[in-house]
Amino acid sequence: MPRMIEMIRTSQVPSHLMQSAARGSLSVTPGEMIEILVYLALHHKLFGEQARLTLAGWDEKASLTAASDPKTSAEVLEYFVALENLRTCLLPVLAENPSVAEESLQKLAISGARPVVEVLLASARVRGSARLLQALQTNGNLRPNEIAAIGKELADVGASPEAVQAETEAPDEAVESAVVKFMEENAAELAAEADKPFHALGIGAEDMIGAATAAASAGPQASAEGASAGAAKDAATVEPPKVGENAPAAAGHLPATTTATAAASTAATAAARAKKHPVPAHEERRDSTLQKISKLDIRGRIGLAMRGNKEDRSILIRDSTKLVSLAVLDSPKLSDAEVEKFALQKNVLEAVLRAIPMKRKFAKNYAIMRNLVFNPRTPLDVSLGLMKNLLVGDLRNLSGNKEVSDTVRKLALRMFKQKMEKKN
Repeated sequence: MPRMIEMIRTSQVPSHLMQSAARGSLSVTPGEMIEILVYLALHHKLFGEQARLTLAGWDEKASLTAASDPKTSAEVLEYFVALENLRTCLLPVLAENPSVAEESLQKLAISGARPVVEVLLASARVRGSARLLQALQTNGNLRPNEIAAIGKELADVGASPEAVQAETEAPDEAVESAVVKFMEENAAELAAEADKPFHALGIGAEDMIGAATAAASAGPQASAEGASAGAAKDAATVEPPKVGENAPAAAGHLPATTTATAAASTAATAAARAKKHPVPAHEERRDSTLQKISKLDIRGRIGLAMRGNKEDRSILIRDSTKLVSLAVLDSPKLSDAEVEKFALQKNVLEAVLRAIPMKRKFAKNYAIMRNLVFNPRTPLDVSLGLMKNLLVGDLRNLSGNKEVSDTVRKLALRMFKQKMEKKN
């Protein structure tokens, strides 16, 4: 007798049994029941929503067993590891399951929330993969000490050959020529934003204090300068607490003396922490990158964006100053693999996501264009314009992606049906 999953796939099951299947009530093994639910969730219009709800509340022990088993079907594992379906309790075993594709973990590393980042940082598989570490390096939920740890792990496992090649193949003359050209083409805007300080999207007060602490470990003078710079940046760029959140009033109504006192207090706290808790050497080196960038003016940051290494670009692509983040995309050292990660990031300016498909060399890369469409931060008009090039499987996945807008999902579903009709 064929398995129930095979009968459901070939439409040999009556509707009342299909309804029971969507609720997880069939008398089959837990592993087969999960496989049935995933199939319905992905492929069945009538019972798909009920199957997704059932899976979201499915028994944790049975789910862990399926997620950890390398023999579990690829469809089930892909469903579990997809960002829109992910249950964080399953991620530790999914990350170590060799049958889970590295590409799926890469998407989580780039776009995952803080709990996802914490699990991936503890994963032996992630720590041993240069590709996954480089993807995780672009996540905006990382803290400075974690960035330092990733830098050390990357040094231990070695950078990917394609990344090294992309950087070494760009001659110095080409880089310098690109810098001069960019400066000349944007001279007017450059002059208007000359005094705009560095602030990376996704980095707040705690992270800037961490950077100041790292600089402080280099010596007393560096400590004072780093802490002062971090405090000043916090006061200038971090949104102040609202009324009711341990603050008597909104920052916009605080007197100047109060703001100055708070900045001085933050600087003193950072310096004290630095003195009490010295930062290890490898963390100091990595954190010093953030500190180094924070001391540069806009011209210096543009130059670093085009001349620097992958680590510099991963930080500067998130610069809140548009000219700086766009300069990263003009770097002759930039590789397609880096742009694939940028296209999925939610902590970059919309101007960056608009600029990527405008560059011919990136527009020819299918993975980059697909990532842009799947990124909920990509402007709607850009996403709609790129969807016509998506493959059938990606259109199907996009139609069920709850992170993107309803307009994108509905169009993806319509295009998916049209392409399927043409095939049939």
